[in-house]
Amino acid sequence: MATRNVAAIDLGAESGRVILARFDGQQLDLQEAHRFPNRPFMLHGHRFWNMAGLWDETLTGLRKARQVAGTLDSIGVDTWGVDYGLVNADGSLMGNVYQYRDSRTDGVMEQVFARIPRDVLYQRTGIQFLPINTIFQLYAHEQMQPGALARAHRLLLIPDLLHNWLCGSQASERTNATTTQCWDPIAGAWAMNMLEQLFIPTAMLPAVVEPGTALGEVLPQWRDDLGAARVIAPATHDTGSAIVATPTQPASGWGYISSGTWSLVGVELPQPVMTPGALAANFTNEGGVFGTTRLLKNVMGLWLLQECQRSFARDGLSLEYDALLAHVDATPTFEAVIDPDDPRFLAPQDMPGAINAYLLEHGQAPLTDPAAFARCIMESLVLRYREVFFQIKRLTGTGITVVHVLGGGARNAHLNQWLADALDVPVVAGPFEATARGNALMQLVGLGELHSLQEVRAIAQRAPTQMFLPGSAHRAAWNEAGQRFSTFPRGSDM
Repeated sequence: MATRNVAAIDLGAESGRVILARFDGQQLDLQEAHRFPNRPFMLHGHRFWNMAGLWDETLTGLRKARQVAGTLDSIGVDTWGVDYGLVNADGSLMGNVYQYRDSRTDGVMEQVFARIPRDVLYQRTGIQFLPINTIFQLYAHEQMQPGALARAHRLLLIPDLLHNWLCGSQASERTNATTTQCWDPIAGAWAMNMLEQLFIPTAMLPAVVEPGTALGEVLPQWRDDLGAARVIAPATHDTGSAIVATPTQPASGWGYISSGTWSLVGVELPQPVMTPGALAANFTNEGGVFGTTRLLKNVMGLWLLQECQRSFARDGLSLEYDALLAHVDATPTFEAVIDPDDPRFLAPQDMPGAINAYLLEHGQAPLTDPAAFARCIMESLVLRYREVFFQIKRLTGTGITVVHVLGGGARNAHLNQWLADALDVPVVAGPFEATARGNALMQLVGLGELHSLQEVRAIAQRAPTQMFLPGSAHRAAWNEAGQRFSTFPRGSDM
């Protein structure tokens, strides 16, 4: 077969990248065409995404990808979930796009629960309760700007917005639609009457398509730059795309961590788990490809470490990631432990200060050394991952025999080895660019080159990985730390 060239646009909360993926029928090779920072901005006390800047960088990356490939067969976008833009009929934004860490949703969950009890909301959507969820953002939006939602022609999630600007599509894709907590996974439709109970207009909600759906050709205004490429919806939620690229065959017994700014810790299942136990543990059921469900929990992730680095840099101590981790081994083990999901860590002005405040409240000494902060964060993340996998076993009855760590966090050898030790199972790290790889694989489904999850995973298994085996010498220490960790109140088990 002729080589297929697809462009995977992968936007994360910290950075974006355009990846050129080439498929010869057997092997999928990735080449980074363009990488760029994602720099939100503050205005009048609110946090927004710089959509114009992201769009400009995306086009730059697509032009570079086409220059290398000669011809692009397709283009697809994945991003983080929950955030949205309101657009007119021509796709023009009606205002700035709020960032999920914005304070407008403070206290909003409780207001929503006063209208729809949390158990009813969970039974309808199966989505964990986090203040960032779209449903709470929409409720806050209507309170702040009455009538703005009703005036919108469409609500488009971030990848849908970029697809619209590329080809004019005004559809949403299911894996990302499920993150909104506005979607009924049993009915396979927007939960219209539930939203109406909250006085949230529903006429703006788009049609929803499956991952691998062709949305159209690029608009005429971009064809000189991009050619006549098709725009194909991958799993547009970045975690959905990352899980596509897990180098395993469909079977029970494996878990995953999509590790980056957030850590998404879970398993792939054939159907949602929307039981009282899942509600009590605040687990989420997000859509996966080929009808699967991603039962998972959001854990705060490497955001804590990234924010500490930014804080150190403001104080004149600029430490690269690898340099910071190089000193971790010299710091005492389990000197300080935090719940990484405590709400204070969502968007603090001073992350090291927030961590020390937590430590003092829980009878622990504050930290000063950057490496000690790094060790505290990483050990606490592993303890939280361990706890979540134990919860999954209780909810599903299936134990975890191997964990796949996907995304940028797969490069963190300390985290991977500690996780293997803490869980006493092998950890497979990689691929690092799992999200872009999964994005490209679902575009190949849309192009008719791949036809099933089995075929997709057969290609995914050929990606490079690294194995971390558990060491029995550290098992007792992790068990003891886990007991200590379990005494802390949980920030996201609400």
